[in-house]
Amino acid sequence: MKTLFMFSGQGAQYAGMGKDLYENFAVAKDIFDRADEVLGYSIKDICFNDEEKLGETEYAQPAILTMSVAAMKVLEEQGIHADMTAGLSLGEYSAYVASGAMKFEEAVALVQKRGKFMAEAVPSGVGAMYAVIGLDTELVKEACEEAVSEGLGLAIPANYNAPGQVVIAGKAESVKRAAELAKEKGAKMAVQLKVSGPFHTELLLPAAEKLNTELKKMTISPMNIPVFTNVDAQIVKSEEDIVPILTRQICLPVRWEDIVNNAVENGAEAFVELGPGKTLCGFVKRIVKGVVNVNVEDSASLEKAVAKLKA
Repeated sequence: MKTLFMFSGQGAQYAGMGKDLYENFAVAKDIFDRADEVLGYSIKDICFNDEEKLGETEYAQPAILTMSVAAMKVLEEQGIHADMTAGLSLGEYSAYVASGAMKFEEAVALVQKRGKFMAEAVPSGVGAMYAVIGLDTELVKEACEEAVSEGLGLAIPANYNAPGQVVIAGKAESVKRAAELAKEKGAKMAVQLKVSGPFHTELLLPAAEKLNTELKKMTISPMNIPVFTNVDAQIVKSEEDIVPILTRQICLPVRWEDIVNNAVENGAEAFVELGPGKTLCGFVKRIVKGVVNVNVEDSASLEKAVAKLKA
């Protein structure tokens, strides 16, 4: 089976994530210990115990990347390897680590800075994101346009996750109003996300500019396996494209539904979510039928995933 490794994005984090892997697998412990050394503080303590810090972008991003790469290393130890890879938003950085384009240590240090830049660009409370469930994409766009026309500020679709699942982002008041309008138009739910800013909007432009400076310092190597990017849902053509892609990615919508469809077109038969939660598995279930669709976040899910992938 051709296998796509998928990496979780921000919002999936929870206190306790990765603890089981850390305690039971030496390769996972090694990843957490290496992250602690690079960051200069205990990311494992934050992952395992600190719900408050996990709600802060600066800490959430390196925490999720560390836990996701640890899960990948554990799975690879079981003999399961990726033929292609992708990640939702922040998860794209884990995908580049999986592909060999980025070294883990450099990536974890970079995403800590990315989180800091994003938090600085839009102070907490100024922006917001809502997941709109069960409404046609065009009607979601209409809801955003109507909120903007009321003079409330920016509100746009920021993540095209799956059929009937679009995330909107922008100024807090405007996005809240767009969520209300979406429900009036027939959305089943409009749920505010556990993130501190309006990610994937032009409000993050100051963060993109700072991030570009840091990205240019990175050691970027050729990719050993194909990576699908959020920016256009296509396979990244060359390692030379990674810096401009990741600079743009911070302000542009996530095309997750298109990534999954394009992965299937490229032969993907198994989808493996690595990192906290099962959000991406849920999206895959809504996008495509008849594929193996599993997650790895602890010993129990690892055992189930390996059994399905080796069947």
